[in-house]
Amino acid sequence: MAKKARRKSSVNKTRQKWHAVPLKGSFMVLSIMGLLITAYLVEDPDYKMAFMIVFIAMFIASLISMTKAPVLERRVG
Repeated sequence: MAKKARRKSSVNKTRQKWHAVPLKGSFMVLSIMGLLITAYLVEDPDYKMAFMIVFIAMFIASLISMTKAPVLERRVG
């Protein structure tokens, strides 16, 4: 009997380790400002909860980006 040729799984080639993406500082500022504005100005409880969840998720993403993202070197000149 002829042996069947094994194909290498493409899953192993495409599966890479997770890397955090560096985010701008304005992303964190926007999340903090949005959280504070939502807490004080939005009166409908349903909208308030939804917006606060979004801005908290943005804030957590910016914290993860600060701690886990690779440091980018800047060239001067």
